[in-house]
Formats: sequence, structure tokens, C-alpha cells
Amino acid sequence: MQSTIKAFVFDVYGTLFDVHSIQQVANEIFPGKGTEISQTWRQKQIEYSFLRQLMGQYKSFKQVTKDALVYSLTLHDQKVDDESVKRLIDQYLHLDLYPEVIDVLTTKGDQKLAVFSNGSRDMLEPLLDNAKVNSFFDHIISVDDIKNYKPTPASYMHALNHLGFNREEVLFMSSNGWDITGAKSFGFHTAWINRGQLPVEVLQLHPDNEWESLVPLKEMLTA
Repeated sequence: MQSTIKAFVFDVYGTLFDVHSIQQVANEIFPGKGTEISQTWRQKQIEYSFLRQLMGQYKSFKQVTKDALVYSLTLHDQKVDDESVKRLIDQYLHLDLYPEVIDVLTTKGDQKLAVFSNGSRDMLEPLLDNAKVNSFFDHIISVDDIKNYKPTPASYMHALNHLGFNREEVLFMSSNGWDITGAKSFGFHTAWINRGQLPVEVLQLHPDNEWESLVPLKEMLTA
């Protein structure tokens, strides 16, 4: 596979950036509730993107993220006020990179690297800029450009059109099992970054690779 790959494509949330690094700020605002709020927030964020796609009621990922946060705060009996919501949404532009990311990206040679995310550009581009990693990527691809969330085939086709390669020439990497399943179904080579040590999704679409982090990618980028 390695010799056929021409584009290395990364999901963003949970793959490059730790979405649960939000817990620290959540704990400052809502003492003792940061972990619960973060976990429910992420769960509902994904669910709401799926539901809006299925219902044909698209909203940007920023709106989905805000709605999911309001649900999480309500579920955990916390006050929903504009100041707290704004502070937590703004923190989504300053998530922590996973510790190996910079080391992996700096091994990049002349390979084409891209990010492909459900994040809308008003969230995605500031996040990459604040982490000072945007210069590593040849393409920053957002589903918001076509209003079609992953894991729809149309979303992966949108990414492919940006890249300009064949499906089998793309390695797509994500920590989200549902995203890997969608990419595999579309025809991309896949590497599941199984940070949570979860079982493979039982959808008869197994990833081509399963890694605990992005570290194994270094070997491919330096070959």
C-alpha cells in the first residue's frame, strides 16, 4: 500500500486534537462537572451532525457544537448562560494537540498532506492557526463547503475532488470508527487511530490499519 499512497488525509477532532482537553475550562466554570460535560458534549455533537444530515436540516458545525453544549449543560443540571457558553465555544479554537502530532508532521517530505473535517471553517481554520500547524497541510477541506457531513459518500467525494488523486491513492486517518467506516466504504485506504482502544465497528468494513497513535505514520512519511 505504501508505494501507492499519494495523499495523507487527517480527520481533525479526536485525531489531531484532543476534544476532551476542554475539560479543564469546563471544570473552572462548572467545578467537578468538566468530565461529564465534555463527554456528553462530544457524544451529542456527533449525534446532532448525523441527525441533521438524515433530516436534511443542515447547520454549521459551530451551531451543532453550541447546541450539543447546551444539551450537555442542561442534562448535568448546570446553568446555561451566554458567557459560559461563549467561553467554552471559544475554547474549541484552542484544543490541545495530541503529544505526537508535531513530531509526526515535521517528518513530512514532499508528500501531500490534508485535513478533512466536519468542522466549519470558522472553527477549523482558527484551530489550526492557533496550534501553528496549518503550514504542514496542502489542503484544508471542510464539509461545510458542500453542506454534507461525513460519513456521507458525497463528503468523501468532496475531499477527493480537492486532492485530485484516485481513491486508492489516499490514506485517510481518523480516531472515529464511524468516520473510518465511511471512508473505507468510499474506497479510501484507512488507518484507524484507536486512541480509546475500542472494538472495530461491526459493519463489515474493517480499517486497513489500526494504530494507537499517529506514530506509525512516521515510517511511511520518511520512506
